[in-house]
Amino acid sequence: MSTGSAAPRVAPARGTTIDDLLRRVRAGHRPDVDETEALLGADLDALLPTAAALRDEGLERAGRARVITYSRKVFVPLTTLCRDRCHYCVFVDTPGQLALLRKPAYMSPEQVLTVVRQGQALGCKEALLTLGDRPEERWPEARVWLDEHGFASTIDYVAHIARLITAETGMLVHANPGVMHPDELATLRPVSPSMGMMLETTSRRLFEEPGQVHFGSPDKDPELRLTVIDDAGAAGIPFTTGILVGIGETVRDRAESLVALRDSDDRHGHVQEVIVQNFRAKPRTAMQGAPDADMAEYLAAVAVARFVLGPDMRIQVPPNLSDPRELGLLIAAGIDDWGGVSPLTADHVNPERPWPQIDELAASTARHGYELRERLTAHPEYVHDAPRWIDPALHAPVRALADADGLAADVIPGAARTAAAAATATEGGTPRPVASSAQTADPGVRRLAESAAADPLALDDAEWTRLLRATGAELDALTVAADDARRYTVGEPVTLVRNRNLTSTGFRRAGRAGAGEFDLADAEAIAADAAGLGATEICVQGTLAEGEDPAGYLDLVRAVKRGAPGIHVHAFRPLDVRDLADRGGWGLEGALAAMREAGVDTVPGTGVKVVSERVRGLIAPGDLEIDRWVEGITAAHRAGFRSTSVLFYGHVETAEERVAHLRTLRGIQAETKGFAEFVPIPLPGGDVPLVEGRSPLDEHRAMVAVSRLLLSGAIPHVQIPWTRVGRESAAVLLRSGGDDLGGTLFDGRVLPDTGIEQGLELPVAAAERIARSLMRPFRLRTTDYGAVVPPIDPAPPYVVTGGGTTFPVAHPAAGAPA
Repeated sequence: MSTGSAAPRVAPARGTTIDDLLRRVRAGHRPDVDETEALLGADLDALLPTAAALRDEGLERAGRARVITYSRKVFVPLTTLCRDRCHYCVFVDTPGQLALLRKPAYMSPEQVLTVVRQGQALGCKEALLTLGDRPEERWPEARVWLDEHGFASTIDYVAHIARLITAETGMLVHANPGVMHPDELATLRPVSPSMGMMLETTSRRLFEEPGQVHFGSPDKDPELRLTVIDDAGAAGIPFTTGILVGIGETVRDRAESLVALRDSDDRHGHVQEVIVQNFRAKPRTAMQGAPDADMAEYLAAVAVARFVLGPDMRIQVPPNLSDPRELGLLIAAGIDDWGGVSPLTADHVNPERPWPQIDELAASTARHGYELRERLTAHPEYVHDAPRWIDPALHAPVRALADADGLAADVIPGAARTAAAAATATEGGTPRPVASSAQTADPGVRRLAESAAADPLALDDAEWTRLLRATGAELDALTVAADDARRYTVGEPVTLVRNRNLTSTGFRRAGRAGAGEFDLADAEAIAADAAGLGATEICVQGTLAEGEDPAGYLDLVRAVKRGAPGIHVHAFRPLDVRDLADRGGWGLEGALAAMREAGVDTVPGTGVKVVSERVRGLIAPGDLEIDRWVEGITAAHRAGFRSTSVLFYGHVETAEERVAHLRTLRGIQAETKGFAEFVPIPLPGGDVPLVEGRSPLDEHRAMVAVSRLLLSGAIPHVQIPWTRVGRESAAVLLRSGGDDLGGTLFDGRVLPDTGIEQGLELPVAAAERIARSLMRPFRLRTTDYGAVVPPIDPAPPYVVTGGGTTFPVAHPAAGAPA
């Protein structure tokens, strides 16, 4: 197991030096196991330039020079039951855990299509089906479910779901169901143009020795897994496989694993990509105390995988499992594929590691001299040679999504579906019936909730208002549907950002004269104090007092950045921006540009209660007119700022006005993609129920559930305002479609009275307890829902030079998940 130290140096084989060996590799030599082991222990500054050159040679030969690929995907966790007991896994559940979580043994076809159709609308072309190995062989509950639904096995159900996905959406399935026998591979080939299974390692010690990561997991037998990979080649299936780095394997194990994969591909030519994945320790697992994979060893494994597998193999690394600052190192190490990245769903296997935004991944790739392009589940070489590698039943669906280069065409799946694609949904020409909750549900709100989950745009306003008024068992059904929508998109983690508020209305350039006031020096000290407490965000909002120079908005941001240079500044509502634009003479676009220059990172989408002039006139006449608020938030998005979005409810608004508000937000999001989250907030002092006699908690449950369903596929995160509903109610609302608890709202040790909601703090430990009470993982996040990145060691232990660029590397000890 990795201890965070560098791999021991191994002498090169046959008396050669590492430099000699690298020259031979560069000339086409294929290293054996001894040579591979030696290379894995070599210095990175020797390995990386050769790996990068080999990668570039292969890309040029493939006709896509300096292109790194990815697949836009939807991750479908078809079942989290599994017969294995891997010591690092948080993906699996027991039947008892499923019951407590209100999760089904298997996702129903309706639940799968609900998620997949949302991905289809976002341009996803891949549906990744991931699941536990053969759960029916361990859990009677899995066997009962399959029998009740008419399936002989889990693989049989996977085949049905894959067929259904392509028929209904035109998307292509990448099946990852674990160990498969030859007859099962043959069953899936007509419905899945590519498949995958990680080898992980050839180490028998990790499989046979008690206490090791694969002990007690029958499907992790290395010989069995190598047989599956070979069987896939014999069946003519484009196959994805790979190794795990840092799970307790030796350097020798890594060398043997890479060479074994090369040998299999030599026999069949079917290994379309090899994933080199770094281990990340996860809470609530037997390996939670183990160190993450050492970064130097990981980079060496990536580079040496390129040497072993050659310039024409696609080498993939998961971008979400590395610090964003380390992606350049991985490019320098010879990768040419980022794998599947989802704009919709979480990485359910690594729920603590959110995907990068695709545009951010493209920008990072471009900064290092490469173009990011989308591919299909099957790589171009296999798409071009479809008669050999793709089942005839899938030729038309693949052709509909491929461009002339064999990469992904710029189309929405399903837009050009053919009869051949639709035919994949039938067996013998007759659609196969599947029992579903929708077919057996009671009419009324329950059916509406399921319809809303499947297609939010299919319901009219009257139907949405009916959902908002649900009570009793119908409300329970509504919240279950919303929670399922949450689970199968953003996943299980409950998130929180460490932040502090600073109310800019209290800014006084001349100095503090009363409670709640502060000057620039105070702002600098407040920010430094917040950073010292662990805050990653300062939230600044509020219109400056009359008489204050509007340039104070910008000076305030600069002061915060001086006090805490790395902190994220989330600042200024559309009303505040309009004040800067008008009084400062900047104009709206100029004000936004000046905010960017001063250091604002994102903006709050507050300053509106409900997008209704009737409501504004009654309860918030000082807010911006609705059309000006829409103009302001849209302009902020177009200027590159992401924002929050809100609705204040429980006062004079009607159910119809709530629905109109949510539709307006969804419309803005369709245009700008700028909203990161939605927060349904009970208006202080309101408490006016939509349904007479319905409890305040049920009012909140209905609002949260409808928000999740109506905004699903558009605004991903629903935040629960714990300051308004209390911690106990917040836990209930996290089971009604919510996934986020907002911020810690540190008071701080410097002028705590300068922040709105002073005196209300949510310590990280308290948020963790809330998540634990729900049996869900907890994750600290950034303002825009990324992973919290530890600071780079001011004196990093090593620097890697590749392609003429020097890359500082975070200290390995700082790489643990936040």
